[in-house]
Amino acid sequence: MLNWNVSLVVPSFLVLLIIMGYYFALPRLPVRLNKTYLAILINEGVVMLFDIISSWADNMHDILPVWLLVILNSVYFFSLALRIFLFFELTTIVLRVNIWKNKVAAILLCIPYVAEQIIIITGMFTGNIFYINENGYNRGPLHFTIYVCLYFYLFTSFFMIYKFRMRIRRKHERVSILCFNTIILIGSIFRITLPTLLLYDTFCLMALIIIYLSFGNPEFYLERRNMAFNSKALRSYIEENEEHGKYKILAFVIRDYHDVREIYGTTQMDQGIALISAYLRVNYPDCLDFYNQGGRFILLGGVNMDWEEIHEELRHRFMLPWTSDDAELYLEAGFALIDCTEGYFSADEVLNMISIMLEKADVLGSDFNILADENVLSEFQDRIEVKRCMENAIDRKAVEVFFQPLVSAKTRKLVGAEALARIRDNDGHIIPPAAFIPLAEKNGRINQLGEQVFEKVCQFISENDANIMGLTFINVNLSPIQFMRSDLGKGFLSTLNMYGITPDRIHLEITEESMTDEQQMEKQIRLMQNYGFKFVLDDYGKGYSNLTRLKKSPFVNVKLDMEIVWDYCNAPDEILPMMVEAFKKMNFEVTAEGIETEEMAWKMTELGCDYLQGMLFSAPIPAEDFAQKYAKG
Repeated sequence: MLNWNVSLVVPSFLVLLIIMGYYFALPRLPVRLNKTYLAILINEGVVMLFDIISSWADNMHDILPVWLLVILNSVYFFSLALRIFLFFELTTIVLRVNIWKNKVAAILLCIPYVAEQIIIITGMFTGNIFYINENGYNRGPLHFTIYVCLYFYLFTSFFMIYKFRMRIRRKHERVSILCFNTIILIGSIFRITLPTLLLYDTFCLMALIIIYLSFGNPEFYLERRNMAFNSKALRSYIEENEEHGKYKILAFVIRDYHDVREIYGTTQMDQGIALISAYLRVNYPDCLDFYNQGGRFILLGGVNMDWEEIHEELRHRFMLPWTSDDAELYLEAGFALIDCTEGYFSADEVLNMISIMLEKADVLGSDFNILADENVLSEFQDRIEVKRCMENAIDRKAVEVFFQPLVSAKTRKLVGAEALARIRDNDGHIIPPAAFIPLAEKNGRINQLGEQVFEKVCQFISENDANIMGLTFINVNLSPIQFMRSDLGKGFLSTLNMYGITPDRIHLEITEESMTDEQQMEKQIRLMQNYGFKFVLDDYGKGYSNLTRLKKSPFVNVKLDMEIVWDYCNAPDEILPMMVEAFKKMNFEVTAEGIETEEMAWKMTELGCDYLQGMLFSAPIPAEDFAQKYAKG
């Protein structure tokens, strides 16, 4: 007869209750990982509870009825067998292996578990797993099958961890999945060698804590500011429903979100986001609500819901202010509906479609847009193709440089040029920069693209006689992301030295978007000026132009955005002449962009602009053509 010591399992059970309480207090995303972890928590509670009760009952066998001891021990063994199967299933989920997709494999993997449960149930009558006699609890002849089942799933887990380890992106997650299975293995050894101490439950609790810290914490899927599900949760849910997404999505975006955030301030805007999320949770409890950053909200629900009515309710709600104790915000929203009832092949397909339609909705405002039509799918495929061509061009160093001339406003002779990046599709056609530059900025390839353009400009200067052309400088555009690199100046200087070029031959163009952090901008410009680089402010007038701030900025040239040039030429006023006069007094040279007619050129010259750029003089042309065109000066 065995005499059980429950002193270790009781505190483990109390710790488990604390974990369960915290877990149940937070919203949980309904995906397989969370459902399986929830099942493990509940089952673990049952295992520990019945381990304590059945062990106590076995110690008191002389005063308790045999049928009660049989039931208590059978429930314990039943939940014990379920425990290891659930740990195994969670391992497959973390490894992104769906064991239920292949029916034959699923049946084979389930056979040991089902067989063990049959043995346990029949053992209540046959005594194969355990039996009760006058001496109390005794192990039956098939008790060893509990460990056969346990080690089958443990070693299958270790095999799958090795085989599918690269499906887990983060190293600490790979370590965690290996650790919790190893801890369960060690705990099983203690159960075999020290059966009366009930240490196995404590080791399983340790495995549960590791899973919680690495994968199971509901906060991983929540936005802390508003308790809505985050973008990671959205991707996880969509990935899990690939090829069988039986739901619809109503997405909406706060129009001009970043501008509105500047107006109201960070604190008030965060409160507004929280108010919107709370409204969605209260009014649409049958939907999952996500906050996808940048003022983008997503409601995901069943196909039978009245989505047009929900849209109307939300549209009318946005006509009213969002009010809290500290905030009253007036916001506009643009909406889009995504129909996923036919299924989809990848999460990226759905997420990109959401992104495309919300970009349109941001422009169109509260217009209702039906998503997933042929136009949207075509646009999504176009983006994928552009991304592929861009990455291919960068990897093969096949990014081309086109030049557009800058001419002297007084003499109309070539003075400088602007270098513009170009890539081609598979048919050799030029892809517009507006199509691939934003993609390069989003996926982190903009730095490599910019470096290639800069190097090819240096190569062009070194291989051609710029003096004969009359070319005194070439402007090279910098992305705001590229501009923030602390090693930008050193990298460019190294390239210049390689081609024997001095920094004054290249002017670096930045837009007002790069000036959001004034101190950082001035620090970067001063640093690069020490290397000999000069800066040009591009597209002045397109953003929130600020003459006072510009006065402190060390630019050598200000380029007027073509929109304000066109506006002035169509309807002359006093604003642009005053701006140009102010620039001249601040010792800035001025370039007018978008010059298309002689009349426009004359008007900009009359205003005092130093340089002109536009289709009147030339479209951007390949570097070879530019060199031939201006070779004779």
